Amino acid sequence: MKRFGVLLLTVFLAFGFSSASFSKVHNQNAKTAVVLADFGTTYKTGLVDIENIKEAVSKAYPHEKVVFAFTSNIIRHIWHKRQHDKKYMNNPEFKDFLYVKGPLATIADLQDEGYKTIIVQPTHIYDGEEFSDMLSYVKGLNSIKTMKAKYMPFAKLVIGRPALGRNVWKYDYHKDIKEAAKALKSDVELAKSKKAVLVYMGHGNEFYSTGAYAELQKELRRLYHTDKIIVGTVEGYPSLEDAVSQAKSIKAKRVLLKPLMVVAGDHANNDMCGSDDDSWKNVFKKAGIDTICYIHGLGENKKWVDVYIKHIKQVAEDNGIVLK
Repeated sequence: MKRFGVLLLTVFLAFGFSSASFSKVHNQNAKTAVVLADFGTTYKTGLVDIENIKEAVSKAYPHEKVVFAFTSNIIRHIWHKRQHDKKYMNNPEFKDFLYVKGPLATIADLQDEGYKTIIVQPTHIYDGEEFSDMLSYVKGLNSIKTMKAKYMPFAKLVIGRPALGRNVWKYDYHKDIKEAAKALKSDVELAKSKKAVLVYMGHGNEFYSTGAYAELQKELRRLYHTDKIIVGTVEGYPSLEDAVSQAKSIKAKRVLLKPLMVVAGDHANNDMCGSDDDSWKNVFKKAGIDTICYIHGLGENKKWVDVYIKHIKQVAEDNGIVLK
């Protein structure tokens, strides 16, 4: 009986080592990809932000395939129409954007190429409509169940947190907001050098709470010991009217307008600093406040991009994905 027990133990140990070895080999041979889910932009000034993020993530994870996808249907359609425009079709700097796809198609292409482990990292600012839709896509794909396990389309398909985080079990979004505020130090210093109040224009949302923007403003003021930082949004609260009201309350004479967006695209060039009477620039001017436009997206800020790189690392670790 004792001899049988030893034999049984030997078999279990052998099986255990065999399984571990198989798992190790499987993990070593598994192809992993990272999808950067950007809202997108049609502006050349915004492409540098997207390319910069892709380059930084590729440098951080040199052995994984890194691609981007645009979540905006409208923006993708505009780029597809440009495929037949000589101004764009013969220019190599637009090559990757002319055929840009949405997240679903991008994930499908990767799966077809043999990438069974895919990390989707949104470059969205907070947990709003765009991120909610992206999360729904990932959940939908993960609901696929095949008759045979070997035919499952993915080994792992996971999604990272947006910059300002989300309310999930392990990560406190309040801490994510604090990290984001630290990444904006260069903007605060620039506004100070211009003797201006820093005014951020975020996108906001008409469906979801935009309270994260108000909390970011509070954290920025606390961290940098000043009330000369204002965060407003195009949609939702705090609005442009709220931003102007705050600027008046602290007797601001000059503001530095900066997009709180990954890319400096249509919103930055038109809504924020356009020539129309209702642009942020002109509304502040009507209020007797001088304005400086700084049209650069957060994708140009290394510290901000590092936030996304960290979120990729964390979602990989949480799901047992080894990034090389």
